[in-house]
This record gives sequence, C-alpha cells and structure tokens, in this order.
Amino acid sequence: MSGKTYFVSGIDTGVGKSVTTGFLALQLKNEGKKVITQKMVQTGCNGTSEDILLHRRIMNEELNEFDRQGLTCPYIFRHPSSPHLAASLENTVIDTQKITMATGQLEQHFEIVLLEGAGGLFVPLHNRFFIIDYIQRQNYPVILVTSPRLGSINLTLQCINICRERKIDIVNLVFNNFPETDPLIFNSTKKFFQEYLKEFLHGCDFTEIPVLNV
Repeated sequence: MSGKTYFVSGIDTGVGKSVTTGFLALQLKNEGKKVITQKMVQTGCNGTSEDILLHRRIMNEELNEFDRQGLTCPYIFRHPSSPHLAASLENTVIDTQKITMATGQLEQHFEIVLLEGAGGLFVPLHNRFFIIDYIQRQNYPVILVTSPRLGSINLTLQCINICRERKIDIVNLVFNNFPETDPLIFNSTKKFFQEYLKEFLHGCDFTEIPVLNV
C-alpha cells in the first residue's frame, strides 16, 4: 500500500487543528477508508502526544502499535513553545527527515495519513526553516483550518494567498465552529468563505466542524 498524506494546518495556533484532524479521520474511517493521524511535533507534553490521544478519542480508538512506536509523533518536547525553541531547550535540532521517514512508514499501511502541523504555516522548525517550507518540499496538499472568530478572514486569506504563491494546493477549508461567537459574525464569515472558494479556489472543499464535546 502507498497511501496519500494530507497536511492539516491552521491559520493560527489554537484554531482547532487537533479536533479537526480527529473529526476528519473519523469521517474517513466511517466511509471505509483506512486512515491514521500523525502529529509532526508536539510541544508542552511529556510522554504520549496529547494531540494523538485526542485524535484517538474522537476516532473512538485506543492507541495503536504505530502510536506506541512513536511513528505518529516523531518529536515530543516538554516546553510549551514553538518547536524550534522547545527542541533547543532539550539540546536537540528537529531533523525533518525523521518526520518524513515516519510518514512514509505510515503510508505503507494506510490509505490516508492526516499529518497535523504545529501552530500556523510560518512556525519555525529550526533556523529559518518553517512548516510551510516543509509542506512545499514534500508537495503535500493542505487542509486549512479556520474559524468564525474576529480576524479570521484576514488570516485565512493571507494563508491562502501564500500557499497559492508557493504552488501549494489547498484541498479543503475547514470552518471550525469553536469558539462560538456572535451569530451575525459567524454567518457572515461562513458565507464569505464559501463565496470566496467558489470564485477563487475551484475544487477546494468547504467543511464545517460542529462544536465537539471532547
């Protein structure tokens, strides 16, 4: 088997990438797809990746052998900060080849790998190498997570335009309903994104994620 990997990124930190990743994985699983989630780097954690645990909980699954082998989260750091800082505090440099190899192993066993990033597109992994550089190098299609919160239109369009400039395909714009906000802003923002995709991003899906109790 040679599966396909999709990169799940957000317009900012705290926008709901982990919930989205778990939710999309559950949808794909219910459609009969053999799917697994992966977290490229986890910070602020000691032991098993908190985001992987969340994915499994949403998917109604226990940790699997790939989780226990560390393939679904190649790097875990204790300090809750940007990956490059968290790594340096543990005298480590993130080797992106290690992440790539882990993803490749997962692709041998699953049809779809949902690879969740850390923060937004311009989070540094080391030196001046950012997550968006890794996405571009790997040629991964992107699932971009946004929200109805104030300021999301500006951040979302910036992310879309940067990806287009770099020839990175955005295949799904996910509208995460958390945090709940003014219904007027919510409905207006949702309509704006739907109309924008129809006009400027043909072929990009629009997915709405309900508020989940997880």
